[in-house]
Amino acid sequence: MKIKELLKLAENRLDFGGIDRAKQDSEILLEDFLQVDKAFLFLHMGDELDDKRCEGYLNTVDERASGKPLQYITNKQNFMGLELYVDERVLIPRPETETLVEHMLKRLETERKGLGSIDILDMCTGSGAIAVKLARDLPKSNIVAVDISGAALDVAEKNIESQSLQKRIKLLEGNMFAPFKVKRNGKGKRTFDVIVSNPPYIATREIQKLDREVGEFEPVSALDGGPDGLDYYRTIAENAWRFLDKKGMLFLEIGYDQGESVPRLLEETEHYKDIKVIKDLSERDRIIEAATI
Repeated sequence: MKIKELLKLAENRLDFGGIDRAKQDSEILLEDFLQVDKAFLFLHMGDELDDKRCEGYLNTVDERASGKPLQYITNKQNFMGLELYVDERVLIPRPETETLVEHMLKRLETERKGLGSIDILDMCTGSGAIAVKLARDLPKSNIVAVDISGAALDVAEKNIESQSLQKRIKLLEGNMFAPFKVKRNGKGKRTFDVIVSNPPYIATREIQKLDREVGEFEPVSALDGGPDGLDYYRTIAENAWRFLDKKGMLFLEIGYDQGESVPRLLEETEHYKDIKVIKDLSERDRIIEAATI
């Protein structure tokens, strides 16, 4: 079958499966399957593919038609110019998290200009997207990335190794702040200049309402933030100050409807100041920034 005909067949299958960008996804899947770029595909539309390769490609198309995210099929996701490895063990990094990292980098450029090394804690690291991007853009940074899922940390390790950042990013398995010890005065034995987190923040009852690609395929543990979506933020509010230096900064990604509830949690502890809510490109509340008192 000619490539042009094969792509049309694939597009029809994806369209029938309810995939919005059927034509674009059919092309991306074939590029990935053949390990060629878009230009090659365009120039070889009249080429014939043997039955074995056609069948193999259409199998990946059927996976996509079932609702499986494109990124889990190609095992690729672009994050701020970095090609990351992703699979079903981790949440797919999203543009909202890019907004978080972009804001962090701008703020740290201002607050840390002229200073030495910077120690960062990335809580709920998942694929390691935040840690890897920060390490790439902040050459003087040393990062500890924590996740409760050993499977997720295996993915993060893969991304760290692909960027040759093993010496600057340390992975720890554990539930939030559990891997760190606390002194008698309540402060952590190890402290950081910055803590950043994109924790699970969707209310349990809302999980079943998510789009098929998210609710059926992405790990529930990386989505479910408890009955009201705030479980992880409570833990962060209660503990982040213990592990932040005197002038430490806290950056959090939040759900669009949590711009009041999360700052309130921070305020109630009386351990944070200069609490700000930053909007994303869609003008929705998306980032919390705070400093330690």
